Amino acid sequence: MFDAHDRAFAFFRGTCTRGIYDNMKTAVEAVFIGKERQYNRRFQQMCSHYLVQPVACTPASGWEKGQVENQVGLVRERFFTPRVRVKSLDELNVWLLDKCIAYAKAHKHPEQADQTVWQMFEAERSKLVPYAGPFDGFHSVPASVSKTCTVRFDNNKYSVISTAVGRPVEVHAYAERIAIRQDGVVVAEHPRCFGRAETIYDPWHYVPVLARKPGALRNGAPFRDWVLPTAMAMIQRKLKAASDGDRQMVSILGCVSGDGIAAVEAACREALDQGVFSAPVVINILARSRDLSPTPLLLTPETLRLTHEPVADCARYDSLRRANPYGTHPNSRPDEQPQALRDALRL
Repeated sequence: MFDAHDRAFAFFRGTCTRGIYDNMKTAVEAVFIGKERQYNRRFQQMCSHYLVQPVACTPASGWEKGQVENQVGLVRERFFTPRVRVKSLDELNVWLLDKCIAYAKAHKHPEQADQTVWQMFEAERSKLVPYAGPFDGFHSVPASVSKTCTVRFDNNKYSVISTAVGRPVEVHAYAERIAIRQDGVVVAEHPRCFGRAETIYDPWHYVPVLARKPGALRNGAPFRDWVLPTAMAMIQRKLKAASDGDRQMVSILGCVSGDGIAAVEAACREALDQGVFSAPVVINILARSRDLSPTPLLLTPETLRLTHEPVADCARYDSLRRANPYGTHPNSRPDEQPQALRDALRL
């Protein structure tokens, strides 16, 4: 739970203050005379996405701040009095949209007194620019991957897949999540951590490494609080009694990349129902459950088809049954044995 009033208006007020006094360093690269600014590339992309023209405040003109703060105070009094408590920003956005629509339907338009705000909006809706969807807004910084498969960002470490070690990555920091890309491919995604000196692991990033060090499954930091699906967790508990239990469990976990966690969980459940819990049994169940497509038939081109196909006559081999084990007719002379065999085959 968090206070929507404090979160929303702390953001609004802080943004407005930076825009006037600090010239909004996240968007402005250079300040010129008057309202002229040089905006950074990402801010210009956002303005182009939403088709808006940014207007900067005049330096050292604090009275312009009141125009913005008056609007913030108006919205706070209109929609956030009394204070609202919600569980997430998504819930806040849905609640705020309902409040705005209800207000627009209940109040007259300031210029068209015979129409409500909602009626004027509906009349102008067809002439409005279509909404282009949310802007992919993030702060991008380059980073390197350590030998422990982690990337440092904002005083915290985030894990990535083991194959990303040794090559540079790009961290895309959103408001609530961190996406790490390498060569345009997402190699990790985590909820954003706002603490300090914390390490956020995804255990699946380290499963390929377990093939070389299966003992890390019990004592490795990424696996200490790992919550597996029910059947897989039961298999893991039963395999702890086996001398090679860690290695067997690693073999089962390695099947997830190819078959998917749902299929592996179902195979573990079937193995438990049968009273067995070894890795070969689970892997065998997975192999039998795969939907293998039938082998396509090989079509013979017309140019390779025989004009006169041979007719098989298996009855000619019956004559060999009358021959002795050496392939000769009874009472034949030694010099006639090869010829007798050839004659039998021609029948």
